[in-house]
Amino acid sequence: MSSSWTCSSCTFINPNSLKPTCQICSNSEPTSQFSSSSKPTSNLEKWSCKACTFLNPYKLSSCEICGTRNSSFLSNLNLDDQELELGSKGVGNVFLPLLQKCSNVSSSTNKRKVGDDLVDVDNEVVYLGASRGVKSSNKKAVDFVTVDDDAFDLGGSRDIKSAGKALVGCDDTRAKEDLRTLKILSYNVWFAENIELRIRMRAIGDIIQLHSPDVICLQEVTPNIYAIFQRTNWWKSYKCSVSYDKAMTRPYFCMQLSKLPVKSFGCKQFSYSAMGRELCIAEVSTQGDTPLVVATSHLESPCPGPPKWDQMYSKERVRQANEAVDFLKKNPNAILCGDMNWDDKLDGEFPLPDGWIDAWTELKPKEIGWTYDTKANLMLSANWKLQKRLDRFLISLRDFKAESINMVGTERIPEVTYMKQRKGKPDLELPVLPSDHFGLLLTLAAR
Repeated sequence: MSSSWTCSSCTFINPNSLKPTCQICSNSEPTSQFSSSSKPTSNLEKWSCKACTFLNPYKLSSCEICGTRNSSFLSNLNLDDQELELGSKGVGNVFLPLLQKCSNVSSSTNKRKVGDDLVDVDNEVVYLGASRGVKSSNKKAVDFVTVDDDAFDLGGSRDIKSAGKALVGCDDTRAKEDLRTLKILSYNVWFAENIELRIRMRAIGDIIQLHSPDVICLQEVTPNIYAIFQRTNWWKSYKCSVSYDKAMTRPYFCMQLSKLPVKSFGCKQFSYSAMGRELCIAEVSTQGDTPLVVATSHLESPCPGPPKWDQMYSKERVRQANEAVDFLKKNPNAILCGDMNWDDKLDGEFPLPDGWIDAWTELKPKEIGWTYDTKANLMLSANWKLQKRLDRFLISLRDFKAESINMVGTERIPEVTYMKQRKGKPDLELPVLPSDHFGLLLTLAAR
């Protein structure tokens, strides 16, 4: 039996004990990582490739011999209707926790593996994307990422040297252009694959093509969503922080894309997360090689469940927010955006150091800014009422100023509906929007 196991309903990582039930929602421990059946684990350790019949470990999503993908791997990412039903066992409210079906990465201390864009420093996993090496200033925070032997201080050096030929970007001429404005998009794309996934992702792609953001920060990306985006025309204009191979091994993740030349992509694990949350960082080069660090995260989700219905994870969320801004605050131009799951009544004010601002409250002080709104988002109108400003842009800028911030994805997709199944009630036909969240588009201008 493993030293810990992840609950399939609330994603809490439970310690090994004689009592095979989740400490949070009381669900039973699954007998294997991929199935809740009573079959012995030994029978589920390998899967047979349909193309070459080679027996592969279940932790692999593609065949080691011929590269054919395991169809059963992606089928385990689907959510059943009961998990989407409000008030269902183990969920408890409209903050549907993300299923964490992958086991934790285990490795020896200070193991560093750079060739496949994965670095593990004292059990902290770092996905580097285009980067080619890592230096750690200490054992608990990966502060430096290198590209072609040029080091960049993600922790906050104000004197970041140019990578020259090492700059990684889809358009190398972009840094030479006279850029008057920069656009950054943050969007939780919703991992519910049973609700018109391809149509919703195409709608998000239309939003990206319409606004042409320079940097994109996405949350709740699944392997299927990644594969859909990768086949689009707009994808070719961006450099992505997550490789295809890495995307296929994770049930969901945050992802960054940039049209601007990328000096580094990095990822820092929080000191604690029961749901595997992390801070993703992109350092990009703007006009005149002005440094800009854009970070995104999906902070710990509230997950109330029986018997007390009080598992809101506020302390964990506040701690993660503090760790994120502490890591970024020394940079002259830093942006933290994403699905913060923030509740001002429960969590208090977002912890911002001196010189940092909340872009929405600064630019739109008279507008509430709910990005999760079961009244405005008609796709969620059958859910319990919930209106929260979960998604945010927190910024500290020396060389730029925030010009505007707007919501995107607020309109229904024309002529597309889905049937909402309800226990004990007739099915309800509802419109479809791109996501259960509204996205945020921030526009910057050089000072």
